[in-house]
Amino acid sequence: MNGLFITGTDTDVGKTALSALLLAELRRRRINAAPIKPAQTGCNRNVPDLDYSLSMAGMQVDSETYRNMAPYTFEPACSPHLAAEMAGTEIDIAEMVIAARTLAADYEFILAEGAGGIMVPLNRRETTLDLMQALRFPVLIAAQPGLGTINHTLLSIQALRSDGLKIAGVVFVNSTNAPEDFMIEDNAATIEQFGKVPILGTIPYCSGLTGPAPSYENLPLPVVAAIEKIVNRLTL
Repeated sequence: MNGLFITGTDTDVGKTALSALLLAELRRRRINAAPIKPAQTGCNRNVPDLDYSLSMAGMQVDSETYRNMAPYTFEPACSPHLAAEMAGTEIDIAEMVIAARTLAADYEFILAEGAGGIMVPLNRRETTLDLMQALRFPVLIAAQPGLGTINHTLLSIQALRSDGLKIAGVVFVNSTNAPEDFMIEDNAATIEQFGKVPILGTIPYCSGLTGPAPSYENLPLPVVAAIEKIVNRLTL
């Protein structure tokens, strides 16, 4: 089973936008890729992350395929373990792996998007790190480029490396339209130096990425050029 696991240094760092852009660009290159969002929360107030990714790539799937792409969905916007408890159930990592393997029978590459960061609990015994171990995909880290990212990103790298997981690299995602900070260039260099992983690129801010149903075809050239560069640098 070939794939990539996209995680974030925290919540709201652009992980879903990065996952959706990767899916759209891989499919544009005629790679039969499929998304999986093993645990989705906050589905009562936001467009589910899976729907966002499918929209970006212009994909339509049947209900059975959708269930495998989103094996656990919950309405409350909270940690998956708590959302599951509130729904009277418990998340089973084995079921997530089965869903991914089922998709892999029809798709050549799987893009798995985590919920929040690496240590987010999925149940009272296991975290997203345990799911990464079960899937054994290389891990791509989405991070915000500004103040605080060095600490958060290096801690994420340390956690992944201590568990023997392969790190594909780090991608900065600009989720706000704030002026470029003077420290961004040094942040990237410092993470590469101390973390010994590549910064694969930066996704510039784009209002087209903030809507509920984005279209890859309608994105501005700088965003498309950035994700093309990132995919070119990934070893898939």
